Amino acid sequence: MIELRPPDPPLSDGVVALRAFTLDDVAWVTEGCRDPEVARFTGVPAPYDEGHARDWIGRHEGFRERGEALQLAIVAAHDGAPLGSVGLEGIDWAQLRGDVGYWVGPWARGHEAAPRAVRLLAAHAFEALGLHRIEIVPYVANPASQRVAEKAGATREGVLRSYFVARGTRHDCVMYSLLRDDPPAAAEAP
Repeated sequence: MIELRPPDPPLSDGVVALRAFTLDDVAWVTEGCRDPEVARFTGVPAPYDEGHARDWIGRHEGFRERGEALQLAIVAAHDGAPLGSVGLEGIDWAQLRGDVGYWVGPWARGHEAAPRAVRLLAAHAFEALGLHRIEIVPYVANPASQRVAEKAGATREGVLRSYFVARGTRHDCVMYSLLRDDPPAAAEAP
């Protein structure tokens, strides 16, 4: 197991940057997680309140210390404006693989923030953490998230039936993967 530290300086491609969350982020995380699309396609509590955001952010350090997850805020590189969240979770150190999940607030959609963030976090996971496989597993019913995976350069591997449970409902998901030796996906121009 490896202790996961937030990248310092933050990861950036000049358009988006990935940094650790702080309690200063509670308000915009709450706003983003209250969005019906975020609630629909993730396991966030619904309804979502500031206590959920504070609790979630407060658990990040423990997740990192135990090598379990690295949650990062997606922000605009030029001014730090909040855009969303990207996280490396479900890390299997024996198999050198992990899952990447993400959401982008409705105020930031349509500007390539999510695929840029996935590319940055995957490169960090491969280079700094030594992982060999990153999995992205969006719901079949979420074509926007599937497009994010594809724009990030991930390969679609197939449908996983009845794979994920959220709020008591089972969901079919699509398995995408990025491998350490895959050629990097080209970022779209800002």
